[in-house]
Amino acid sequence: MLEKLNNLPSQPGIYLFKNKKGRVLYVGKAKNLRNRLRSYFQKSSKLDVRKAAMMRDVKDYSYIVTGNELEAFVLEANLIKQYKPRFNVILRDDKNYPYIKLTVNEQWPRLEVVRRIKKDGALYFGPYVPAGSMWETLAFIRRNFQIRGCRYSLDEPLRLCIQHQIGRCPAPCAGFINREDYLKLVEEIRLFLSGEKKELIEGLKRKMIQFSDDMRFEEAAKIRDRIKAIERAWESQKVVAPELGDIDVTGFYRDDSGVSFKVFFIRNGIMIGSKDFLIKESKDVSDRKLLHTFITQFYSKEIIPPSEIIVPVIPEKLKLLEKWLRQQKGTGIKISSPKTGKKKELVDMASENAYLTYSGKKESGVDSLLNEIKERLQLKKLPEDIGAFDVSTISGSESVGAFVYWSEGEFKKDMYRRIKIKTVQGVDDYSMMEEIIGRIIKNLEGKLPDLIIIDGGKGQLEVAKKVFNHDRALFLELPMLVAIAKNPDRAYLTTSNDPVFLDDGRQSSLLLKMIRDEVHRFAVSYHRKLRDKDLMESPLEKIPGIGKKRRLDLLRHFGSIEAIRNASIEEIAKLKSFNKKVAEDLLHELRRGQ
Repeated sequence: MLEKLNNLPSQPGIYLFKNKKGRVLYVGKAKNLRNRLRSYFQKSSKLDVRKAAMMRDVKDYSYIVTGNELEAFVLEANLIKQYKPRFNVILRDDKNYPYIKLTVNEQWPRLEVVRRIKKDGALYFGPYVPAGSMWETLAFIRRNFQIRGCRYSLDEPLRLCIQHQIGRCPAPCAGFINREDYLKLVEEIRLFLSGEKKELIEGLKRKMIQFSDDMRFEEAAKIRDRIKAIERAWESQKVVAPELGDIDVTGFYRDDSGVSFKVFFIRNGIMIGSKDFLIKESKDVSDRKLLHTFITQFYSKEIIPPSEIIVPVIPEKLKLLEKWLRQQKGTGIKISSPKTGKKKELVDMASENAYLTYSGKKESGVDSLLNEIKERLQLKKLPEDIGAFDVSTISGSESVGAFVYWSEGEFKKDMYRRIKIKTVQGVDDYSMMEEIIGRIIKNLEGKLPDLIIIDGGKGQLEVAKKVFNHDRALFLELPMLVAIAKNPDRAYLTTSNDPVFLDDGRQSSLLLKMIRDEVHRFAVSYHRKLRDKDLMESPLEKIPGIGKKRRLDLLRHFGSIEAIRNASIEEIAKLKSFNKKVAEDLLHELRRGQ
């Protein structure tokens, strides 16, 4: 590895540190790859505690040379998202946020909700976090504006639907409105979603007066009612400051345990949503580095950056960040740390909310509950995340394994895993448990919760210990293990021969049993699904050499599986695409076990 250092290029690029199994531990970028990598391996290097621990596990590295520092920046963000290395600071939230899409790129525009942003000429409004305000906005538009809600191609006339009959759609499908007038309605919706109040209201008032002058009083009254509804809707919105335009406000609070971020999404001076983020294991990372990492990972998702992002402190590599964000948005973006005025107030408000969120989680009943579990199960640290494994089988048939994940007071369904047992034949609970734990921890790339529950007793616990010790190179530190058995409910520990009984009704007992029961439910439901599918399958589908065409030929000719089973080899061999050998194999399989 040291020989490779002498041949490193002095160019920008990214580097990947790997353990002895080739798993990526860390992804970094460098303006000069040779200087950066040498700094890690020099004995005189003063690495922080986290990086020093990482270097003890590093057995190899690779690198990719890029044309410039910006290319390295983009590649680093993509590789962190792909590998989620355990020594990088990782933003746990990887969901894409909802936007309202106005398809002005189509002949007859419509509205839809999307989580993917495309450069397709459509208009995107958002992000809406949480999504409740978005659905309220859409419902308001449906009630007070007219735009088609269907996805049909309008190349040919269609029958009128109920949306036109209840006054929600002007029916361009039936030619009830021309495109010019329809696009005027679409423009009103654009103005509403953009928050351009003055232009929208003035336009509607002109339309109302025109209807009134033309003595179309019923239509004028409808416009009047729409104006009132829009004004009421805007009054209920949380207006921050119209002069601010589009900005994202990021505040944070940190202590030795982790960091809490709060982001306010402000569009056209109106607060349309906010989002909390928690990051663990950031003790040795500076505020500037932390903000750089947060902005990089947050805006790497499917999200349209605003014109300005305001933060408490200027992040590292400011110019590089702004250049990258400009590529994301297509126009210039400014990152600033205001010292006075309304923007400073907003940053302080975001940071205060981050603190309240963080302290709220610390002081919540969840924390006291986890402290109780820590003491009762003799754990080294607070089990903030808890996972569980279980096996489901009946006589060794369609055996499956399952894993569930609990964190921050709720089950995280996106972390659930389920697999079919591949290597174990018959009934062997220990071997099945060994297989599912080994396969699932590799699937999760070692990113397991602090505490692992095994549904079972001492035997299953010993199996789990064996697997985790065998694959310990996957982990920053080994997860804590406990097995929970039934009748009576009791927990077996790795630190004591005496079980902890859980039939006492305490909240900690109830939580542990709830997680065990959830993984059992998840495993059984998957097992039942596979067995039901097996029952619904035709016996012909499992026979080698009998594809879809041959199955159809057999059923058309004989009418049922029983008739095929009672047929002779000669009768089957006469069918088109069959021969004597195929007929013999077919009947052998169908009659086997009768």
